[in-house]
Amino acid sequence: MPKLKRRHFVLGTAGAVGALVVGWAATPVASRLTGSQPLPAAPGQVALNGWVKVGSDNTVTLMMSQSEMGQGTHTGLSMLLAEEMGASLGQIRLETAGSDAIYNNQAAILDALPFRPGDEGAMKRSTEHVMGKLLRAIPGLSGTGGSSSITDQWVPLREAGASARTMLLGAAAALWQVPAAECRAEAGRVLHQASGRSATFGELAPKAAQQPLPTQVALKKPADFKLIGQPARRMDGAAKLDGSATFGLDVLPPGLLYASIAMCPTTGGRVASFDATAAQKLPGVRKVMALEPVGATLIGTGATPGGVAVIADTPYHAMRAVKALAIEWDHGPAASLSSSEMIERLSQTLRTRPGNARLDDGDVAGAFRSAAKTIEAEYRVPFLAHATMEPMNCTVQFKDGKATVWAPTQAPGFTRGAAAKALGIDADKVELHVTYLGGGFGRRYSTDFVTQAAMLARETGGAPVQLFWSREEDMAHDFYRPAYVARCRAGFDAAGALVAWQTVTAGSSMGAPSLMDTATDGAWNTAYAFPNARVAHVPVESAMPTGVWRSVAHSQNGFFVESFIDECAAAAGKDPVAFRAALLAKDERHLRVLRRVAELSNWSQPPAPAPDGAKRARGLAIHRSFGSIVAQVAEVSVSPDRQVRVHRVTCVVDCGVAVNPNLIRQQMEGAIVYGLSAALHGEITVEKGRVQQSNFHDYMPLRMNECPAIEVEIAASGEAPGGVGEPGTPPIAPAVANAVFALTGQRLRSLPLRLA
Repeated sequence: MPKLKRRHFVLGTAGAVGALVVGWAATPVASRLTGSQPLPAAPGQVALNGWVKVGSDNTVTLMMSQSEMGQGTHTGLSMLLAEEMGASLGQIRLETAGSDAIYNNQAAILDALPFRPGDEGAMKRSTEHVMGKLLRAIPGLSGTGGSSSITDQWVPLREAGASARTMLLGAAAALWQVPAAECRAEAGRVLHQASGRSATFGELAPKAAQQPLPTQVALKKPADFKLIGQPARRMDGAAKLDGSATFGLDVLPPGLLYASIAMCPTTGGRVASFDATAAQKLPGVRKVMALEPVGATLIGTGATPGGVAVIADTPYHAMRAVKALAIEWDHGPAASLSSSEMIERLSQTLRTRPGNARLDDGDVAGAFRSAAKTIEAEYRVPFLAHATMEPMNCTVQFKDGKATVWAPTQAPGFTRGAAAKALGIDADKVELHVTYLGGGFGRRYSTDFVTQAAMLARETGGAPVQLFWSREEDMAHDFYRPAYVARCRAGFDAAGALVAWQTVTAGSSMGAPSLMDTATDGAWNTAYAFPNARVAHVPVESAMPTGVWRSVAHSQNGFFVESFIDECAAAAGKDPVAFRAALLAKDERHLRVLRRVAELSNWSQPPAPAPDGAKRARGLAIHRSFGSIVAQVAEVSVSPDRQVRVHRVTCVVDCGVAVNPNLIRQQMEGAIVYGLSAALHGEITVEKGRVQQSNFHDYMPLRMNECPAIEVEIAASGEAPGGVGEPGTPPIAPAVANAVFALTGQRLRSLPLRLA
């Protein structure tokens, strides 16, 4: 079975269950409109479906299953509901959704299915159908990641709004004895133009709740949209400006205690012993206790080390007491760990192992044998921290066998589970309040800090306790983006046409089983039409804890693919835009984005020198991830001390229907800055098992004086919405690296980008 592709094996298992597929999978997917239990309503509220409650004060409450971490998802999702319901955006209030399966993030999982751009056949449709049924049957899988919030709820929230609107119109029609077709909903009121009658949603809600739930609803046509497609202000903007927004560290329940922690500085270490005598003599100290290591959850490898925590009356007292602890550490087997040695090991692995093929099309070996010219290159990317502005924190109260948790989390279901496990209770006895997140980037999919806080809450006699990590602990104990090495090879015929492409990478699988390893995402499913291609991955684990990072595998594979494509263009003597266009000739959507970014950036004209006379050059990259296509052109110069300076970035994004253009531009700008931070500065290094970086002085984000001018254009599209939070990050590093080559002739194949 050497030619059996893994994706065919995975998808082909559907055929092996024969009757089950025909009998169960062929039935329709259950609606996401109503949950397994009625939606609880407060006094003065009525629930119209599993997503919407209407209050007598005319507020509309949306059950929010997605986390707000600066990406604007609360605003975008509210726009979907308000559009179809006929509500004003100002009416919308948010409430944390429960764990019912209707809130599961299906899009994040469906996007990871093994299909390439353009795969729209029966196999994909049937696989998504079966997966949709499974995801509708398993509760607790809500989560915010993979740039999937709008994608996932594009249909369910619009259906929820349309259903609620239909019930409100029916209630008004019955009350006024007029046909429902003569009524319309607008700005939170139902209007009957012929009679001049009107009523608010709040006035009609009790009667609307008595209406039958519509079995089918008609969604608005794009031509009728009033909110979708318009640049709306963020709903959370005012609160974040005036300081009233509640992040994890802003939670202040009555009787709150605080906990600070010191964890073993060595990866995988634990507490051998500790002396708390001095700490316990300090004022405000309530308790000192050791915590065991906490393993990765959901996606990731490794564990957060063990440590010693101090519970005290104030943050100051807790932090002061932690410094007074005398701790002996058991540094464990990773005490000799070195990041440089780990990366070198990855490189050596690629010399001897062919990897597990995710893509194996054509006769790759034969194409290389007959090629008139071949080129090879090795690329490397380092470990990266998430470096969220708000360090890890969680507040837990455990009282009378029940828990209340306040957490800035991307994974509510797993957070409930982690707290319940640590406290020895069922998950339905955990009440979760998801606060604003001061950055997530994938780090807050892990629940190690939740487990720690829950363990502490068992020792406070029913008082709530807020665990907070210092910046230094946060930097030293991340679930890091893994280091990867890629070996790329290309073959050309005598005319300079690309005839063979091979990319093999080595690095962590982040805990995914081999058949579901997503480490090649963005490489195996690129839109380029290679005549003969092989893309493979060699899973190589290390003692370093690893996890998902913004744009996940696309973060490294965008750099690998787009840098090497540029090398291929140079080897073939072709313009980088023209070379890519030839490989994208059958993909009009990619071609439109590519040609537009070239036009917008004046690609055909050399950039003007800087005011000081320094020469500039441009580099290009285009990458598809999370359902969106992003192309970027970076204009760079090199300073006399050999530092790379990015002056301008031109970005074109096709993300399908643009729900809120303001948010899309903001997210592209933020993703570019985040990606530039990694491209120019980002690197976590390890020596003797210890992370060497500790704060933003030695793990630098892009500084204000380094930030380029950024121009973002949103391509008009009628496709369903794709993601925007992450797709802007993968193209920026290769665009800059390619610009450096155009300027200096030197290929930079390792991140961060440093000229010799």
